[in-house]
Amino acid sequence: MRTVVVTGAASGIGLATRRLLAGRGARTVGVDVQDTGDIDVVADLATPEGRADLCDGVRRLAPDGVDAVVANAGLAREDPLTVAVNYFGTVATLDGLRTALAGSQAPRAVATASMASLLPRDATLVDRCLAGDEPAALARSAELVGSGRGGLVYASTKAALCRWVRRNAPGPEWAGAGIPLNAIAPGVVETPMVADMLATAEGRAAIQAAVPMPLHGFMTAQVPALLLAWLVGEENTHVCGQVVFVDGGSDVVLRGDTTW
Repeated sequence: MRTVVVTGAASGIGLATRRLLAGRGARTVGVDVQDTGDIDVVADLATPEGRADLCDGVRRLAPDGVDAVVANAGLAREDPLTVAVNYFGTVATLDGLRTALAGSQAPRAVATASMASLLPRDATLVDRCLAGDEPAALARSAELVGSGRGGLVYASTKAALCRWVRRNAPGPEWAGAGIPLNAIAPGVVETPMVADMLATAEGRAAIQAAVPMPLHGFMTAQVPALLLAWLVGEENTHVCGQVVFVDGGSDVVLRGDTTW
């Protein structure tokens, strides 16, 4: 039986992934800031203390280690909290649990990014995230929000996360240790995170214009969950450092035949 940690497990993609993996016989350790009654580790990934709580809780529940980590927790607010969770919380999850993967015969790790990584973002915020300077990154995001450019925050966190995965996946701590590290980049997923934006015809039209998804349109959380499950499965032996777009074609529409 494989043991898989899933963050953001109380709703949306995280909940769908946890249920899918459990249905396939895996033991899941669900992590979320919300204590919904079926969460194994309650931790606030926006804070250093919460990130430590995550690692301590996982080690307490799985003292012999885990087989995979799905770093899925995220926010989509025009708020510095989005930077703390989406980038620094995700990186802390992956780095903090990397040693817990060491004993697995088939260790795997994956993060949930977003197709928003292709949208306009703030280069300064991205650079500060990648430099590991959380106070400076939070300050920059506050500047963006205060100047009416808060819409750049989410895309910037996801762009930084994609670059972090690309930079680290082939290195000695991940590929060198036999751990495939990847990310997925979903398009619009019908989850509580975007429920308000999709609640009106005007809102849906605006999102469709920004995120064109010619193949089947918006998706349920089950769609990215299936991809996450494969990436952390034993079958995935050689996918390394990839940002896999599961977006109904928005990447293709926006970038054409330009890949990087």
